[in-house]
Amino acid sequence: MTKIPDDFLALSARLGSDRLQIQGPGGNSSIKIGSEMWIKASGKMLADARTEDIFVGVDLAKAVAEAHGHGDGTCRDAVIDPSQTLRPSIETTFHAALDWPIVFHTHSVNTITHAISPDGLEALKESLSDLRPGCVPYAKPGRDLTTQILASVQPDSQVIVLQNHGLICCGTTVAEVDALVQKVERRLALKRRTVLGVPPETDPPDGFDWVGEAGELARNERCFNMATSGSLYPDHVVFLGPALPKQPMDGAPAFLIPNVGVALRKDATKTQRAMLICLADVLERLPENWTVTPIGEAAEAELLDWDAEKYRQALAQRQVSS
Repeated sequence: MTKIPDDFLALSARLGSDRLQIQGPGGNSSIKIGSEMWIKASGKMLADARTEDIFVGVDLAKAVAEAHGHGDGTCRDAVIDPSQTLRPSIETTFHAALDWPIVFHTHSVNTITHAISPDGLEALKESLSDLRPGCVPYAKPGRDLTTQILASVQPDSQVIVLQNHGLICCGTTVAEVDALVQKVERRLALKRRTVLGVPPETDPPDGFDWVGEAGELARNERCFNMATSGSLYPDHVVFLGPALPKQPMDGAPAFLIPNVGVALRKDATKTQRAMLICLADVLERLPENWTVTPIGEAAEAELLDWDAEKYRQALAQRQVSS
């Protein structure tokens, strides 16, 4: 079996453990070794990179072919070990198509805050001008996104910003990619307006717990209006559903009580809790003069009715909520 370098595993685990970089099973990393590419499995946590076997080996040539339209785009037929039960990430095709040995894709809170806003994207381009970032319009994760990336960026691009989605950093070594990620974070750093909150003093509704860290979604009028108006990035839709409701709804794991707090079902997953905190982290950083552009109802519907994301949801559901 191919040995995955420890520095690659270490960076994967470090970024995966940072809630401002990765939330739940989101994001992914890959390394190309000879004719193989090793990529995080769908539904697995980058934080577990050093303690679990979370990477799947795929035939690089077959994965590149799928990136360019062959096969079904899942890269499941490219998996090297036929006994492997894990699925390669739904974003395997863009990792294969990007001609760099090391590729890391994060859901950086600071990047997302810029990437959901036309004003933010302009500020981002200025802050990262010397890095020549490729900016990619929103597309459904998977081969649609890969096609959009290949049409939007130069082959030598090492920093790629995905609108309403996240960040990709590429390089020849793990150290180079680590330095790029840190540089982007420093340049795009936005301060959260309030510190992580505390739960309301009142008891939560029956069957729910308060998520104190996300409380400003309910207590800040601007955050409340944005959180209940539409989804801003894919993983919000996948794990929380579309715009957060203002009252309990069947199938919705959480709802907002205006001026009180964020209520999360007691049987919700750790990932769902993390997604609520992520949304608060994003909206609490958004400058007052920036507008936002939700992904829209059609994009939400695509994500909700997609087998690949139902698979990730099923894996997340196996977690026990803390």
